[in-house]
Amino acid sequence: MAMVEAAERPAFRTTSPKLDWMHALRSLRRLLNDKEDTGQVFEIMRALNGGSTAKGYLRLLETQQGGRIAYERPEFAHRLMDDAWLDSLPEGSVGAAYRSFIREEQLSADGLVEISRQGAPAVDEQHPYAWMGRRTRDVHDIWHILSGYHRDGLGEACLVAFSYAQTKGLGWALIAAGAAWRARDARTYPYKRAIWQGYRRGKAAKWLLGEDYERLMAEPLETARRRLNITPATCYDAIPAELRG
Repeated sequence: MAMVEAAERPAFRTTSPKLDWMHALRSLRRLLNDKEDTGQVFEIMRALNGGSTAKGYLRLLETQQGGRIAYERPEFAHRLMDDAWLDSLPEGSVGAAYRSFIREEQLSADGLVEISRQGAPAVDEQHPYAWMGRRTRDVHDIWHILSGYHRDGLGEACLVAFSYAQTKGLGWALIAAGAAWRARDARTYPYKRAIWQGYRRGKAAKWLLGEDYERLMAEPLETARRRLNITPATCYDAIPAELRG
């Protein structure tokens, strides 16, 4: 019995440039059956996104402020766990919208950190690529704010398509494709079109991983969206909120 249970237990992966499609597909199936199983997202990322994370880090070094950010290597999750700092951000700012978002949804940056650490000690290793992976993880909910996508099933699907366009991480592409496949028979509302628009919006936007997030959080939300060329989510917004699950 113990041997059977051990065989069925999902194997954990750490970030690697090597692609593991079988593990990613198994995790995708679990995720599509339960969108709240966030651990499967990290399994997919570790299976498929290692190469894109390394390329993202090298791209960061080439940006105007990326060299400084990479040198300082801030752990942004620590900032997001600082309630006093969040409360100091001005009304109407990206940070104020994020503050309301996580408190209304009862989320926390440390909760996401804990999920990402499950079975994956390398997530905390002192390597620049591992740090870049953590940076991508920590800004996910801020991308919810910037993109205007909520945490319902469709919103998450649109945001992973947006994230694929931004990062070129195949894990994001796989989740977006799985969500689009799940919505293949929908006729009443444009679910697949909304996911595709998420990709196009992400491709048109400025590269968000190159941003200084402490400064961005204090910037007025609409000003930031204009500066970053983040266009309205018209297809997503056209679908009633109660039907975005």
